[in-house]
Amino acid sequence: MTRRFDGLTPVLVVSCIIITVSFAVRASFGVFQIPVAEEFGWARSEFSLAIAIQNLAWGIGQPIFGAIAEKIGDRKAIFMGALIYAAGMVLTAGSTTPIEHQLYAWLVGFGIAGTGFGVILAVVGRAAPDDKRSMALAIATAAGSFGQMVGAPVAEWLLSFLSWQSTFVVFAAAIVALVLALPFLHAPVAGHGAGAEESMGAILMKALRDPSYTLIFLGFFSCGYQLGFITAHFPAFVTELCGPIAPGGLLHGLGITSTSALGAVAISLIGAANVGGTLLAGWAGKYYSKKYLLSAIYLGRTIVSAAFILSPITPGSVLLFSVAMGAMWLATVPLTSGLIAHIYGLRYMGTLYGIVFFSHQLGSFLGVWLGGRMYDVFGDYTFVWWIGVGVGAFSALVHLPVKERPLELRALA
Repeated sequence: MTRRFDGLTPVLVVSCIIITVSFAVRASFGVFQIPVAEEFGWARSEFSLAIAIQNLAWGIGQPIFGAIAEKIGDRKAIFMGALIYAAGMVLTAGSTTPIEHQLYAWLVGFGIAGTGFGVILAVVGRAAPDDKRSMALAIATAAGSFGQMVGAPVAEWLLSFLSWQSTFVVFAAAIVALVLALPFLHAPVAGHGAGAEESMGAILMKALRDPSYTLIFLGFFSCGYQLGFITAHFPAFVTELCGPIAPGGLLHGLGITSTSALGAVAISLIGAANVGGTLLAGWAGKYYSKKYLLSAIYLGRTIVSAAFILSPITPGSVLLFSVAMGAMWLATVPLTSGLIAHIYGLRYMGTLYGIVFFSHQLGSFLGVWLGGRMYDVFGDYTFVWWIGVGVGAFSALVHLPVKERPLELRALA
């Protein structure tokens, strides 16, 4: 990066705070897989289905909250999302049956939608000038990675002296506290580019008729599948399949003495690596073709995932995989959202990105649910892992035909 980024505005700072807390809580759910299943004697698929429903609700809610933000205001949409999110967490804390967990997962998912990327990135995109937008989107996305970095270890720490139910209540209180930051969140309404003077319906129909929008929609599916599966199941995967932590070794010396602790640290390490990876993707998106960068990221994920599952699962391979996958984890988000803003304009970016994000969450639903279901059937995650490798290769290819020129310029050509 040749120049210092000087676009750290109050809007960006507040946006980062909201995304950090929202994603810290959301990324911790995999840590609860084993405690919840063991307390109630459930099959792995029961709690997995609740997380899968949460991801599906997130995907359904994202374009809805994007439209709400564009109609009645960003802060009102985020306020609604935070209250729904906290209510879902508190109700889940009191749940004792699988159906209750799965029912309240809808509230948690809608709450994440109201406090997540769809609404926040649209705010950041409108507030940032053109020459700083790609990097601003990357910084906001990296805040989500930071949330993931701290969420799983904080949950693991809280579980060392609190029940999982009390931990959920603590997280709910943190989400409610987000509303205190909303008075500082001001962003202008987009007034230029495609869609500045057109209705939401007109822009939406143009996008839906554009093959490039369909390709972006399809390509985001694998991102959701891989992220959903790993976030929900990787801690349990590592706990059960990884080789033991060597006494006297570096990890043991750092206090990581069990594969359970290593599983939580792996999620944290993915988040830490992705802070740098996402910022690099945001910088690169300013200078290079976003579609080719996306294709390269998906190809990289495919290679890393295949290499990991073909190798012995050891503490070292877990750490290497976490760093490599983490560097590409959310790097797709500023590029995908930036690509949509570039092609279709900023006015209805929240809604258009929300629809594309629904594909991401369909993939996430499938990855989380299949992970639990196939574990119950086969006793391991190998089959589900290889599906992730396949859909990653598909996304690497499907982005190549995308036409990256703004839609309004294509219409004039």
